[in-house]
Amino acid sequence: MAWFIKTETFRLPHERMAPHLAAHRQWVEALRAEGVEISSGYLVDGEGRPGGGGLLVLQAPDHAAAEALVRQDPMIASGGVDWQLQGWVPSVGDLSCRTAPSASAPAGRTPARDGRSGP
Repeated sequence: MAWFIKTETFRLPHERMAPHLAAHRQWVEALRAEGVEISSGYLVDGEGRPGGGGLLVLQAPDHAAAEALVRQDPMIASGGVDWQLQGWVPSVGDLSCRTAPSASAPAGRTPARDGRSGP
């Protein structure tokens, strides 16, 4: 299985994205319960303030499968985020991710570099 990273930034105000954030968390937890290697979180600045967007790390057989899965993400399906999916090839180190519950936080609105905004 290959690793993939989805990055995203909000296109809509946090208030409009809040229901999609909640659905996103439920979607990730359901996938984890099915055995999918996936972890999601939001980016923060040097002082720990959110607003830089989100990051999702997942395993999939190939890019097409990763993209098909990511397109099911409620954040993507909402059309409220700009996003980018890239393969990730770990080359040094060993990363073990542990997720902890977190409150929803606002994210920035900078467009993704490739300009993709979902479906």
